[in-house]
Amino acid sequence: MSEPKGSDSQAPHVPVLLAEVLGALAPLEGARILDGTFGAGGYSRALLEAGASVLAVDRDPSVLPHAERLSADFPNRFKFVPGTFSNLDELADGPVDGVVLDIGVSSMQLDQAARGFSFMQEGPLDMRMSSDGESAADLVNSLAESDLANLLFAFGEERKSRRIASAVVAARANAPIATTTQLARLIEKTIGRKPGDAHPATRSFQALRIAVNGEFDQLVGGLFASERLLAEGGRLAVVTFHSLEDRIVKRFFDPEKGAPTQSRHLPQVMLEAPRWDRAGKALKAGAAELGRNPRSRSATLRAGVRTTAPARVMSYAGLGVPLSRGAA
Repeated sequence: MSEPKGSDSQAPHVPVLLAEVLGALAPLEGARILDGTFGAGGYSRALLEAGASVLAVDRDPSVLPHAERLSADFPNRFKFVPGTFSNLDELADGPVDGVVLDIGVSSMQLDQAARGFSFMQEGPLDMRMSSDGESAADLVNSLAESDLANLLFAFGEERKSRRIASAVVAARANAPIATTTQLARLIEKTIGRKPGDAHPATRSFQALRIAVNGEFDQLVGGLFASERLLAEGGRLAVVTFHSLEDRIVKRFFDPEKGAPTQSRHLPQVMLEAPRWDRAGKALKAGAAELGRNPRSRSATLRAGVRTTAPARVMSYAGLGVPLSRGAA
């Protein structure tokens, strides 16, 4: 599951790879930065304290108290707009110098049992970042067995997806699966648990959350929206928390990574001018940060600087986006 990126406490939250993100977006004094995944406001606060102005975006209404605190602390340099980062270029009220995206579920969402994100707490099997659309319970109780298995494999890389889907279909024939712990216990009973391993429901919960919230669609949309929004020299920093997301970001910055290999015996296809410079290198948390926050172990930052090349038409081709017939 994607690691948390926020906190519901009153204390200022320090998000993962903060120094690296600030460095990727520098210089910040006087810059205008769009924080497309506001959460608890950790990146926004740090950007504001570094002298930037921030336009923050989030679709989760529970973040409003954090936005109100920043509005009070930085009344002239902070603005919050509700919405999804997949259309951040439409939400921006003018040009920006940089965009930061922190992909995944926040601590606020994990910590609130009623949101249904965590298999560690009893709650309704919901997982919606907003209140719209199908819930995880809707998918678990309505998808055909093959579609559910495909979803768990494609979005969660769950190798035992067929066994889990079969067990879910058998269980829901008696009564709907309605809570997080009900599903987690069923998965653990079905595939077992070895000492020291992650909880056996981890990958399945990740897959359901991604499907419920259309997270891969949001990520691709946000990347291309950033490319449309940023002019030459604009900077984009993206923090991801699992390999599926990181692969998409890597190939977005460097399309050649996902392009078919050209045969030297055939006429060579001319590649388009790159849209991003100084892009593609993956940055991970250092030993000091890992010591302070073990959750940062799975975080990866990739960043790039916009070139003069015109923005591309949005396309999934070559990005390695997982496909699932059962996805929402």
